[in-house]
Amino acid sequence: MWYAIISEDVENSLPMRVKSRDAHLARLQALLAEGRLLIAGPHPAIDSEEPGPAGFTGSLVVVDFPSLSEAQAWASDDPYVEAGVYAKVTVKPYKLVLP
Repeated sequence: MWYAIISEDVENSLPMRVKSRDAHLARLQALLAEGRLLIAGPHPAIDSEEPGPAGFTGSLVVVDFPSLSEAQAWASDDPYVEAGVYAKVTVKPYKLVLP
């Protein structure tokens, strides 16, 4: 089943994001290679794809896992969690309707 992982950043998270980005992306690339990643990306803090020093306010990942508990465990192990980037992470079932 698909699960939406909705993360909200702490204030001024950009320096922490930069330090942990490679490890964070490696985990997402592994899911992509397995065909289990639908979408992933950050929410810019301003109305721009490249927000520069404004940084990001959070992230959205939609991924396939066998259960909610497995999706939650994966989300808990994110390098951004360990680095203190996220203030809050919500994981919930997601029903793909379109496309």
